[in-house]
Amino acid sequence: MKRFIAGPCVIESAELLDAVAAKIVEINARYGVDIIFKASFDKANRTSLSSYRGVGLDKGLQMLSDVKSKWGLKLCTDIHEAFQAAPAGEVVDVVQIPAFLCRQTDLIVAAAQTGKIVNIKKAQFLSGEDMRYPYDKAVRSGAGEVWLTERGNMFGYNNLIVDFRNIADMRKFAPTVVMDCTHSVQRPGGNAGTTGGNREFVPAMAQAAKAFGANGFFFEVHPSPDEALSDGANMLRLDDFEEVVKSLL
Repeated sequence: MKRFIAGPCVIESAELLDAVAAKIVEINARYGVDIIFKASFDKANRTSLSSYRGVGLDKGLQMLSDVKSKWGLKLCTDIHEAFQAAPAGEVVDVVQIPAFLCRQTDLIVAAAQTGKIVNIKKAQFLSGEDMRYPYDKAVRSGAGEVWLTERGNMFGYNNLIVDFRNIADMRKFAPTVVMDCTHSVQRPGGNAGTTGGNREFVPAMAQAAKAFGANGFFFEVHPSPDEALSDGANMLRLDDFEEVVKSLL
């Protein structure tokens, strides 16, 4: 069974959430898939202090809850501090651990104790084999399921490279390994105080990951990525999303 997670990088407005949710519902119905809707209430690791972070925990979780009520979609969001786990777990189906924080034991334990699925992104400085230990922390702490996500490794400054062998390595101990097809084409901090990227490589990243055994695929999508308030350079255009999903089925 293939897993799909998709949505805007960060909550910008209710109108944006509705636009993306409507498209996901359409794709789910057309292809018999169950794409999980993802958006962040806060982006705590932005490059610059002046960068947009989001609407905050309380408002963000309410907006995500509204998406679930209106569109019937499962939800995913990321947390950055342990105290955010319990309230997030009341709303979302998948609690996500950001890559930079994947070794933070208290954060992983708190996420696991929600009993929800925990999706742990592999840090840009770790190998696939290294992810055995964050995975074990979450399993032993009571997570409903534990997914691992590949999102590339640092390649010098302001660049990432994907070693697709990491997917096969993580599949040895994790039943679900997700490919983050959009963050893996980032140029971290490489755009004068913001993160750049190359969205044209997203479809190929997805296909390569599929060949190496990935059974989940993560996409950040936006109707107008060049106008997005976070991660626009690597986000997939919403109008292009359906063809990518179709190609993976």
